[in-house]
Amino acid sequence: MKYLIIFCFLASLGSIALGALLEVEYSEKLIGFGTVGLFMVAFPLFIYYRWKDKSLKDYMLNQENLDKMRKSQKKEKDQ
Repeated sequence: MKYLIIFCFLASLGSIALGALLEVEYSEKLIGFGTVGLFMVAFPLFIYYRWKDKSLKDYMLNQENLDKMRKSQKKEKDQ
């Protein structure tokens, strides 16, 4: 998965760079496909890869997590 993300990212950047540097009639399409590849393929794959084993409850602000934060802040003050 990691290598697929890197490949998609580099292919998208390469397409954008080639579209900007080459003076051909389809250079705007290269830039457009590179941008679409970056934002519709590479970024969602990266986000999925980074969040797939995480629990969303750890990042939600509920009473239990607020109590944990207050407890840890109190410990830091006392030290």
